[in-house]
Amino acid sequence: MSTVSVVIAMAIVGGSGLFIGLFLGIAAIKFRVNVDEREEAVLAALPGNNCGGCGFPGCSGLALAIVKGEAAVDACPVGGEAVGKVIAGIMGVEAQETVRKAAFVKCQGDLDKTAMDYEYFGAQDCRMLTFVPNGGPKSCNYGCLGGGSCVKVCPFDAIHVVNGVAVVDREACMACGKCVEVCPKSLIELIPYDAKYVVACNSKDKGQDTSRKCMVGCIGCQLCKKNCPSEAVDVVDFNAAIDYEKCTECGICMEKCPKKTILRRA
Repeated sequence: MSTVSVVIAMAIVGGSGLFIGLFLGIAAIKFRVNVDEREEAVLAALPGNNCGGCGFPGCSGLALAIVKGEAAVDACPVGGEAVGKVIAGIMGVEAQETVRKAAFVKCQGDLDKTAMDYEYFGAQDCRMLTFVPNGGPKSCNYGCLGGGSCVKVCPFDAIHVVNGVAVVDREACMACGKCVEVCPKSLIELIPYDAKYVVACNSKDKGQDTSRKCMVGCIGCQLCKKNCPSEAVDVVDFNAAIDYEKCTECGICMEKCPKKTILRRA
């Protein structure tokens, strides 16, 4: 190969590289997306778990939504009030006080307290168990299946199955809501972290049927409702529920409950 050929080849390669570089530079300027500095600051303030508990695709999605005004500054359930205050400062708004929440499983019908229709040997996934006879081996169609779907989706290792019933570690729970979404029985809910009294039952069966299936199920007797001095307890579909905004934590509902369905938490 002659020297001239080498020079020509080098010129072609160099010219092509120069052209591509200029093209990419112009394209970068023309199609540049200006990022709001507040968005970057909000993203830095978020915990970075990317759990999706806020309803947006990860922390970056939430940061963008907050800057656009499509989400509240305290929308991150993991960061809670502390992170909400930091983001409020970034956005130049006043932070609102929030109540810390934690997941609670409305069932205490473990393998010692609930009747079983049959023995089950198969996939341990609550979503699959809903397709087996009677919606699961336990007689109660409203109770915890114990398949551990909630355990698998929890990004904080805050929920575990103990003797056939899922139990939440309040200290570890960040109220992301993933367990609430995955539970096919809809028996996990987010309640105030410091709630002292809880109704540990999700049954909608009549009292006689509930008693036959579970030793500690709510029978809808309404003694808790009738004796609550602050009218904080209601009974709907044979199941008691506590209004935590009205509850004064007197404990009378627990004392009157004949099935020990209402519990006091430490």
